[in-house]
Amino acid sequence: MVKSQYDVVIAGAGHNGLVAAAYLAKAGRRVLVLERLGHVGGLAVSARPFPGVDARLSRYSYLVSLLPTKIVKDLGLGVELRRRRFASYTPVGDTGLLVDNEDAGRTAASFAAVTGGDADFDAWRRFYRMTAHVAGRVAPTLLEPLRDRTAMRAIVGDGEAWRDLFERPIGAVVDERFADDTVRGVVLTDALIGTFADPATDLLANRCFLYHVVGDGTGDWNVPVGGMGAVTTGLAEIAVRAGAEIRTGAEVLAIDPATGEVTFTDGPGDGAQHVVTGGRVLANLPPAVLARLLGEPGEAPEGAQLKINMVLSRLPRLKDGAVDPVEAFSGTFHINEGRDQLAAAHAQAAAGRIPDLPPVEVYCHSLTDPSILGPSLRESGAQTMTLFGLHMPARLFQDPGAREEAREEALRRTLASVDRVLAEPIEGCLLRDPSGEPCLEVKIPADLERDAGLPGGHIFHRDLSWPFAESAGEGPWGVETAHERVLLCGAGARRGGGVSGIPGHNAAMAVLA
Repeated sequence: MVKSQYDVVIAGAGHNGLVAAAYLAKAGRRVLVLERLGHVGGLAVSARPFPGVDARLSRYSYLVSLLPTKIVKDLGLGVELRRRRFASYTPVGDTGLLVDNEDAGRTAASFAAVTGGDADFDAWRRFYRMTAHVAGRVAPTLLEPLRDRTAMRAIVGDGEAWRDLFERPIGAVVDERFADDTVRGVVLTDALIGTFADPATDLLANRCFLYHVVGDGTGDWNVPVGGMGAVTTGLAEIAVRAGAEIRTGAEVLAIDPATGEVTFTDGPGDGAQHVVTGGRVLANLPPAVLARLLGEPGEAPEGAQLKINMVLSRLPRLKDGAVDPVEAFSGTFHINEGRDQLAAAHAQAAAGRIPDLPPVEVYCHSLTDPSILGPSLRESGAQTMTLFGLHMPARLFQDPGAREEAREEALRRTLASVDRVLAEPIEGCLLRDPSGEPCLEVKIPADLERDAGLPGGHIFHRDLSWPFAESAGEGPWGVETAHERVLLCGAGARRGGGVSGIPGHNAAMAVLA
């Protein structure tokens, strides 16, 4: 075995590993990135999943909120992020709740039609003024050394906001501030994406909510032009131009925390093992995977989501004739996500049952960024549709012998949930590939564990943490481990989760410090 010496070896070429590599290579460090898959990007990739269909879908991650402008500017990342005019639409009977970012009057009228008055719209504006204040205060700290709880509370500078977002269950806060079940549900979904929790009792939901409203100081969820692959391809190019070396098809087998030796193999066809040494080793890996590579016991996280990728021949018709489907599907389209519906689905899933009426949300990337469609698809009126299902924990698909049956049942109930709020079945709008198969791809947590190496299919690598230090012994950047040479640089770090680059930046700063 030939050993090579690097200043930094990074395990995992997801977006955070690429951010760390770019910063470190630009600072003159000799950097090697090892990636198990045959491509860079991790879950932030674009792909053509349907044979013969020229549509590049963001197969796993699909929107950008947390990526700080500072990282984009520091690295010279040329990606274009487009803001969505329509934040959300929620069907309610023959009408619906439309949140128009550019027309407050239309939004107010929509609230009045759904709720029967102005009280919840006024409460909505007060609540999101509060979250905007918190976002503006907290976001800059995410790229700085960790504060403790007391210091973060002082930075927030608003006792009511601190109490309602950091100390009280978000479900209780929402119940208190809003009267309408639909409005409550729209707010609560941001506390549940990829997180299996009861917002009425569990502050894990608060942590998830914060990461959805704090992003880059605005909380906007933006569409990456060209798809998620444009983000990671751009980062990889920057890292390589700066001098980083990236090896794909290189699976890390072990990390020696004392010496910094990293053992890996070049793909399944190469029986030889290779060893490199890093002054520092950055793990863009779930903490449970890092523990295994270190020969230590690890946690067992549980993901909770159903992802369905689709290409439609056209947008489905709505029951609400006052809203254009283009407007409704441009933002987040909430389906059966009322507060009571969310609670019922959580209770059923916690009991080990696929929810009778799965709460889901969808959006159409191609309405904001048609570049992901080939010319003939664009001309035909085809659109992509991404569906994200809540309260679908890994436990529902745990039995390998019954996994496919559970997958089919989850799909059947989810499509039935979608059909319940539309004027026509969604399946009738699916595009067919050249062989006649519908353009529909289903991903359950077990698929993310198998394909992406995420234990339990957890998209955040493990449960999200508060954006401040919770004990006196934590390292200054929230990426430190029990081993001086080894740092986390992925979503499992403190202030990790989402497509942010924040853990990658912070791990690089810890090395450079």
